[in-house]
Amino acid sequence: MSDRQPLTLLCLASYEKGHAFLQEAKKQGAHVLLLTSLSLRGKARWPAGAIDETFYMPDVDNVWNREDTLKSIAHLARETRIDGIVALDEFDQEIAATLRAHLCLPGLDETTARRFRDKLYMRNTAHLAGIRVPEFVGLLNNASVGEFVQRVPPPWVLKPRLMAGAIGIKKIYSPDELWSVVNTMGDQQSFFLLEQYVPGNVCHVDCILWDGKIVFKIASAYGRPPMDVSHGGGVFTTSILPRGSDLEQELIEENARVLTALHHVRGASHTEFIVSRETGEIYFLESAARVGGAHIADLVEAASGLNLWAEWARVETSSAESPYSVGATKDHYAALIVSLSKQEHPDLSAYNDPEVIWRMDEMHHVGMILASPDHDRIAALRDDYLKRVAEEFSAVLPPAERPTH
Repeated sequence: MSDRQPLTLLCLASYEKGHAFLQEAKKQGAHVLLLTSLSLRGKARWPAGAIDETFYMPDVDNVWNREDTLKSIAHLARETRIDGIVALDEFDQEIAATLRAHLCLPGLDETTARRFRDKLYMRNTAHLAGIRVPEFVGLLNNASVGEFVQRVPPPWVLKPRLMAGAIGIKKIYSPDELWSVVNTMGDQQSFFLLEQYVPGNVCHVDCILWDGKIVFKIASAYGRPPMDVSHGGGVFTTSILPRGSDLEQELIEENARVLTALHHVRGASHTEFIVSRETGEIYFLESAARVGGAHIADLVEAASGLNLWAEWARVETSSAESPYSVGATKDHYAALIVSLSKQEHPDLSAYNDPEVIWRMDEMHHVGMILASPDHDRIAALRDDYLKRVAEEFSAVLPPAERPTH
């Protein structure tokens, strides 16, 4: 990046997120530009004072035309020096990489960004590096898919290659069901992969990287797999794992191997693993070169005192002459609880233990974060609250939206 000041960062956000990143980048002296979706104009509440200029791209369901975006930013760059491009949302990663390549800027290149966006490319890269992954096959060649379903017993998981989280994921229970689905895909077939279903507990490691090194990491475990909550409803929860435990250390080691294989060297990451219920083996599921969603950044901040969005901004505004370093952190424990609510404005006043440090304020949602230096206290309180939230608030998906098995 240029040594001239102020540093100019172009932040891409097709969805509203990353407020703390924008605020911290501005605090660090950057000139902050925001490119966002035209459909958000007048709706998104971007942080006042943190953005120097805002530009809007026409969109269809928050998706921008790639060629139009490239031409627009190239035109902007004629008169405005851009030093760095940051994708605040998962779906902006690829266009950000294209823009960096076109403007000859540092950061995730198009190949590296594809490793983090494309679940098939991601798995293949990890597999070639000797990292344990569920058995998988891309829906590229029917004979290869046929061989896979003969060799790997069902159930399987059908996944879009380029979506985020649990979006579009479907559990498949037989070859007939699989081919019935595949035969409806048409030209979209090659954009999916089929994966062995591994029953177990899903965990995640959240990181900050600087100069090729992981300088901050924290490991957590979901209560129920996010896919199960997304498809069947119920209460979502994730909690910080006991520090120094065997599982925490194994996850941190596997996470480092994954990020090395995927060639992530600078910024934030959110990586998920599944711990097999049968064998205890750890399987890599997926990784994102960004801050995790679903209020995971709030969970991490409650436990460590570190805001991942703000730290990412500090990374992006640091340089070889003024390198990034992590500030003081704490080793507390935290649990996040979120659920759809039957009530439009749920009353959480009865959840009043002193460990409750944050409550969600969103219609038809219940959410809270518990934090304490005592792991056992958080675990006990989380389990009690989970039961109460499920009984008092949790919305049940209508039959048409439930999984069939």
